[in-house]
Amino acid sequence: MAGGELTRTAIQAQPEWLAQVPADRRLPDVDVLLTGCGTSFHAAQTGGDAVQALELVLAPRPDAELLVLLSHEGETPLTLEAARAFSGPKWCVTAAPESPIAALCAEVIVATPELEESYCHTASYTCAVAALAALRGEDIASLPAGVAAALEDPFPVSGHERWLVAGAGRDWATAQEAVLKLREGAFVPAEAHETEQLLHGYLAAIDESVRAFVLEGVGRAAERARGAVAALEALGCDVTLVPTVHPVVDIVRFQLLTVALAEQRGVDPDLIRRDDERWARARAAYD
Repeated sequence: MAGGELTRTAIQAQPEWLAQVPADRRLPDVDVLLTGCGTSFHAAQTGGDAVQALELVLAPRPDAELLVLLSHEGETPLTLEAARAFSGPKWCVTAAPESPIAALCAEVIVATPELEESYCHTASYTCAVAALAALRGEDIASLPAGVAAALEDPFPVSGHERWLVAGAGRDWATAQEAVLKLREGAFVPAEAHETEQLLHGYLAAIDESVRAFVLEGVGRAAERARGAVAALEALGCDVTLVPTVHPVVDIVRFQLLTVALAEQRGVDPDLIRRDDERWARARAAYD
């Protein structure tokens, strides 16, 4: 397939995939901890108390009564290490019903109908987030339609070299995932900021060269988001206040922006530079 076609196909498939997310199981009423790496960690953050897998290995959480592990292929090394280090019951949210991580778990929730082929994960992220929402008892029936609507409302593409996404509360995970997509899929220097942290020093390194998005949220978060937008506008930034409705829906416009920027820049988001010898050497340095 042509460069980026796998990612674009997965993005467009999200309404169909989301309609198949299992919604028949519920988390028990115990202290639940979630973990993962990369995109899976961002998804984990939408589900409650979440710790990055390496941090969980470094500082185990004996207070947790159930560990929910997120890994699309079920083979993420640090997530597997965290699973092996946790002595209590474990559940897994994945696309692989049989994997090293799934083998350690009492419950395996298969969130997608197939493995996502692009390394720039999109549909697997939204399906994992939807699966976690269902496990918490949320009605996820409206999410496919919400994503379909978002697919028809892309952000405009620009030639900015620097990008910023800010958010707070429930939107903080979306900000992190949006920036990961922009970095791994379009190779642009993008940064994620918690809204309040953005206003405490980080503005000193931001100017009119930065394209900024601030996720609105609700209540006090929305008030601070509007303040952040005003500050960024005062610096001359092209900034958008982005209304938010649900993490599954809110990420979609950033996915579309990623593939549009990749096309504009002539890069392939599918492989996230796995076909480049320099980045292969970089991965080999820590794998």
